[in-house]
Amino acid sequence: MNCLFCKIIAREIPAEIVFENDHVLAFLDIGPVSEGHTLVIPKVHAENLSAGSREDAQVLMAVVHDIAPKILRAVGADGYNLGMNHGEAAGQEVMHTHIHIMPRKEGHPRTFTKLRPAAHEIKETAEKIRLQ
Repeated sequence: MNCLFCKIIAREIPAEIVFENDHVLAFLDIGPVSEGHTLVIPKVHAENLSAGSREDAQVLMAVVHDIAPKILRAVGADGYNLGMNHGEAAGQEVMHTHIHIMPRKEGHPRTFTKLRPAAHEIKETAEKIRLQ
């Protein structure tokens, strides 16, 4: 399979993983819109949420529910946006179900422009989240 996220799951491509269980993997986005921007993906490949099982969708959202507060504490954020693009027409770039958790801080502009943090900055943020 030539899916970027499946390759991350298989550890063929490195990623800053902040959470993992038998069904879900969460890792930092390499083109984040905010510090702590995390992608949460099912380990079972499905191109989009509707292509996967209802159980996979429920497990995915349960993980978002559990890790979002940890991400907020780790980066000192006050809130977060959730994002999911379904299909190319909606802006989906990687055809594997994924939810974006985008932490937000009061007084900071709420933009969806990708930042370009250095690899060491992404690693430091991941470590802060893993310590929660």
